[in-house]
Amino acid sequence: MKDFTPLSETHKEQLLVKLCSRFDDAIFILDADLRYMWVNAAYEVMVGYSETFLVGRPLGIYARKFLGQREQRILKDIAYRLDEYGYYQNNLSLTTRYGQTLDCHITFRRIELSDGYYHIGMVKDTCPNTETLERVSHLSNYDQLTQLPNRKVFLSQTSDLLLDSYREVVIVRINIDHYRMLANTLGQEHADTLVQQFAKRVTDLQLKNMHIFSHFGSDDFAMLFEFIDANLVRNELDSLMQMCERPFVTNKHPIYLKISVGISYAPENSKQMHDLLQYAEKAMQYVKQQGGDDIYWYNPQLDLDNDQRLQLEAELRGAIQDAQFVPHYQPKIELSTGMIVGFEALVRWQHPTRGLLKPVHFIEAIIKHKLSFDLFLQMAEQIAQQLNTWLGMGFCQHICINAEAAEFSQPNFYEFISGLITQYRIYPEQLHIEMTESSLMLRHSNVQYQLMKIKNLGVKLALDDFGTGYASLSYLQEYDFDFIKIDKSFISKIISDPTQSAIVKAILDLAKALEMGVVAEGIEMREQAELLNNMGCQYAQGYWFGRPMSAETATQLLIDQHAADDAAN
Repeated sequence: MKDFTPLSETHKEQLLVKLCSRFDDAIFILDADLRYMWVNAAYEVMVGYSETFLVGRPLGIYARKFLGQREQRILKDIAYRLDEYGYYQNNLSLTTRYGQTLDCHITFRRIELSDGYYHIGMVKDTCPNTETLERVSHLSNYDQLTQLPNRKVFLSQTSDLLLDSYREVVIVRINIDHYRMLANTLGQEHADTLVQQFAKRVTDLQLKNMHIFSHFGSDDFAMLFEFIDANLVRNELDSLMQMCERPFVTNKHPIYLKISVGISYAPENSKQMHDLLQYAEKAMQYVKQQGGDDIYWYNPQLDLDNDQRLQLEAELRGAIQDAQFVPHYQPKIELSTGMIVGFEALVRWQHPTRGLLKPVHFIEAIIKHKLSFDLFLQMAEQIAQQLNTWLGMGFCQHICINAEAAEFSQPNFYEFISGLITQYRIYPEQLHIEMTESSLMLRHSNVQYQLMKIKNLGVKLALDDFGTGYASLSYLQEYDFDFIKIDKSFISKIISDPTQSAIVKAILDLAKALEMGVVAEGIEMREQAELLNNMGCQYAQGYWFGRPMSAETATQLLIDQHAADDAAN
């Protein structure tokens, strides 16, 4: 009988490694930060990922921000229990590379060696039957409304393709424009039908080189392509846009869907999945900001533009808080006498570093960030103060301030205007409020009521840019305006164009019949002013009479006019 020889430590380690490698149950080793260091063959077969792919990746395979809330909670619980107790076990559902969901019993143990902590994981498959597995897998990986692969499957396939492909990988993000409005108008059931029809039509296009068409939820979709040259996707997307030109039918009404499409691609934009997805999202959002119904390819300038927009918004909010917006005043002239009867207040931004800025540099951002009413309040306060100052000097000229119709729907609008008149002891008729036709198109139901209350105070109302909208005559019937302002587009060629001249004459006759005053805008030549005066136009403003000016300059004009009038008398 041979002498018994105990196993050496080296032999023990070799045998244990072979045992774990060939063990029927899945085994893996994680480092202290729960990143894969080693997996056995059973685990590779179970999850569908090779050891080479997994090593270095976190438990959960993808960064946490790409995981669902449930998965994030499970990972957080595992990390907590291993830190506190060094042990974790639970029955969990494990999703494989191929979209299957396995019911498993998972055990983790924390082991300390001389160089730090490690975690040993063991997984036993407890799935009851194939039918249940397939049903759970489908629910977990496919959107129930469209039956398209969901976001999780899209991320998985995108990650795999980026690792394996030697060609250019294209990510396309798609969003249905004005979806919330459609859902509110049609009802959610019909909106869901539209989404289903859209998904089916896109699927039926059978776009070339598309690996996956995915539904992220609601009105949100994504596509994954692979091309030798990413520009080849343009033909496929042209087919997509043309498909949207055909009406969809729901509740017996034809609906034309418009979509915003954003594109990024590897390796040009990035080789990282989360970067590419984010870039395509940014490109899609840019399209939506421009009105939708278009395609845009990501470029780094978008990041710079987004940073600038965020900075501008912060600056605008600070400017309103610090009262950096100031009115400049453009004279309004009585054509028959040449006397200044009032001014239109035009906003300027006294920027602390960029100087005095005109509205073209900020007014769109003011509207976008819903700061219009805050700006109106600040401007109106300064205008009331100026009117009070002029009254103290013996001047009774009026000032016009521009307002959007939506601002009249603010619950405290009337109280604010009446409060200004009382606080600054000005005559109500010194304050004129102008609004454009385009803003009235989006009017709220109580705008007409608010306008009437304002007018009953004695404040004058003017319809700005008359003739440039869609329902000018109906507005004159609905609203009791004191003045019509003829847009400068009708004045620019009034000397040389008989058609323009005839249109202006018709407006003047209409205003006279309705007992409304008329102000012509954009007067830049003496001949225009003389012709308008001969045609019976009462008031005018434009560069011929004066550009927008500071309160000090406007005040000096009134002082000079008063002195000249005294001298003439």
